[in-house]
Amino acid sequence: MKIEMHQLTELVKEVTPLFRDKERAAMVQTKGVADFVTQVDFQVQEYMKNRLAALYPEIQFMGEEKNNEEIDFSRPVWILDPVDGTTNLIHDFRASALSLALWQDGQICKGIVYQPYTGEMFTAERGGGAFLNGATIHASSAKTLTESLISIGTSPYRKELADQNFRNFKEIFLQCADIRRLGSAAMELAYVACGRIDAFFERNLKPWDFAAGLLLVEEAGGAVTDFSGAPVDARHPSDILAGNGTIGGLLLPYCKET
Repeated sequence: MKIEMHQLTELVKEVTPLFRDKERAAMVQTKGVADFVTQVDFQVQEYMKNRLAALYPEIQFMGEEKNNEEIDFSRPVWILDPVDGTTNLIHDFRASALSLALWQDGQICKGIVYQPYTGEMFTAERGGGAFLNGATIHASSAKTLTESLISIGTSPYRKELADQNFRNFKEIFLQCADIRRLGSAAMELAYVACGRIDAFFERNLKPWDFAAGLLLVEEAGGAVTDFSGAPVDARHPSDILAGNGTIGGLLLPYCKET
């Protein structure tokens, strides 16, 4: 089965007008605490599901806005987050992305993170490197926390984690150059891959949040683990710690529960 990255990126670009539809972005439903979905999320997912099915009918489809109980990971699976950063979308913060990954043969083998407001297309294929709009990207060369810009995830759906999270954030802030919060795990992983930030971490992310970004970071020379330092299984939710290969390891002691 031959899947051309160029064909996938051209398909992904087709959803750009949907992201910019402010009327549909204002049609909001609440799924849980600080967990929202808009008509943009539903429409992007439905569009991608139908187009991918037409092109590759033999590949299963896993999406954030559907029940995925039927998914069989012994066979190829698309993993889609139609809008990573829905709260940003609702507020017109313009830091939302589409995240698309392909799971095959026990691993993520293709990944795309697309930022429709800037036109930035991050892509990676297993063993083939990572790219931004066709140009090769690499994780940063930072060696110390002092020189590092660290991006954090606040786990907004899990407010009960706030005390622990913010203790960790303070400890890290006191050691690093500064911290950032984009509100889109997919974008933050892409930023680790291209060296804009040196590391990113967040608790309890879902596969569609990190599957594509995980491959981007690894193919850019970085590393992704859970908070124990173990490899991440993209079939299941996980705590995520991504870095340039050095900084992630330095952050591990600060990410563990105390």
